[in-house]
Amino acid sequence: MTGRRVFALLTGVLAVLLGVALGLGTGQGARHDVAAPAPAEHVGPAADGQWTGTWSAAPSGPEPGTRDGLANRSVRNVLRATVGGTGVRVELSNRYGSQPVTFTDVTVALSASGGPAAVPDSMRRLSFGDRGSVTVPARGSVLSDGVRLDVPAAADLLVTVHAPGPSGPVTHHRIARQTSWVARGDHADDIEGTAFTDSIETWRYVTAVQVFSTGTAGAVVAIGDSLTDGSTSTPGANQRWTDHLAARLREEPGAPPLAVLNQGISGNRLLRDGAPDRQFNGPAGLRRLHTDVLPQAGVRAVVVQLGINDIILQPRQTDPAVLVAGLRRLARDARAADLRVVGATLAPFGGHSAYTPELERVRLAVNEEIRDGGVFDSVADFDAALRDPDDPHRLAPGFDSGDGLHPSDAGYRAMAGAVDLAALPAGGDRTL
Repeated sequence: MTGRRVFALLTGVLAVLLGVALGLGTGQGARHDVAAPAPAEHVGPAADGQWTGTWSAAPSGPEPGTRDGLANRSVRNVLRATVGGTGVRVELSNRYGSQPVTFTDVTVALSASGGPAAVPDSMRRLSFGDRGSVTVPARGSVLSDGVRLDVPAAADLLVTVHAPGPSGPVTHHRIARQTSWVARGDHADDIEGTAFTDSIETWRYVTAVQVFSTGTAGAVVAIGDSLTDGSTSTPGANQRWTDHLAARLREEPGAPPLAVLNQGISGNRLLRDGAPDRQFNGPAGLRRLHTDVLPQAGVRAVVVQLGINDIILQPRQTDPAVLVAGLRRLARDARAADLRVVGATLAPFGGHSAYTPELERVRLAVNEEIRDGGVFDSVADFDAALRDPDDPHRLAPGFDSGDGLHPSDAGYRAMAGAVDLAALPAGGDRTL
């Protein structure tokens, strides 16, 4: 029996063991949604439209310093839609809360200039089962009713929430690379935005925005670590590789009409949950497929960019067969949900402080298996796109943010260019 066949057999056995160890397929890690009455299905003018995600951010943990919540604060989250539509609905999460949180005022609007001011006449107050307030239990999430609002593709949206009383810790996405805003008191429906004098660099409570669209075939979800989170991209400039992929899908002739949803969490691993003192790194990617990818509205495909943190963070995974088994398990579960699965090779890290020749051998072995074609439906070769031709263990100088691991804006653009748009679904019968 050849070495490659032995490796494949070993990874198959390990994939089964990983599923048992992580409790996958047993309901663990599932969302605990608040079941509000179904929103109106046709907030747009066309009967053949559908709800699909246009933006998302994975909850990355409880926000430090918010033990009692944000009583009598209005949080105005600024976010970028990847596709447009004629209606909007919003998901709010209390996944990391320790007690219920009540929102008495929730609004959505178009941002006038990327800041807290709204475009006149675009402000919409959201309801939840025809009620103006909603209480989200600890570990729960809720989806608003749909409202009519014309959202252009690549528009900046404002989602504002007001909680009048104390609650538990705030569920947030830690690294937004986007400035959002906070005001004292209830200013959720303010147009001018002048009350929002405090800035934050996180997204609070809001985890997804959906649009009602007649021209979108669904969404591709990227699950990954800091490279997908865009942790070294220029703040406020939408330079993550997922932003560049969304632009390609909007602008390139013949590109499939898909939204792009970013479910990256900095520090995230494929196989291991974030340690208790690093809960902000999120649960293992194998768990997050079920909580952060499969529930997204309109999801048709997933891009998997995970594994390098399993190699470089303590305790380190130095057996490539174990990592490949985890990737196979994730791909199998995604296919079982009718998704197209694109897998990314592990990018170079030769200039990073964690680099050793031994760890590099692990990375190269994992990449060899990914490229061999037996793990994913197609491959986005981020390694080839980012590496220095003269020193392939390192990022190319123009693609290095400076730490030897995370890309620059130009590097993120190169990553988006490595995704074969023809490998993404353009249509189909999957219920969206």
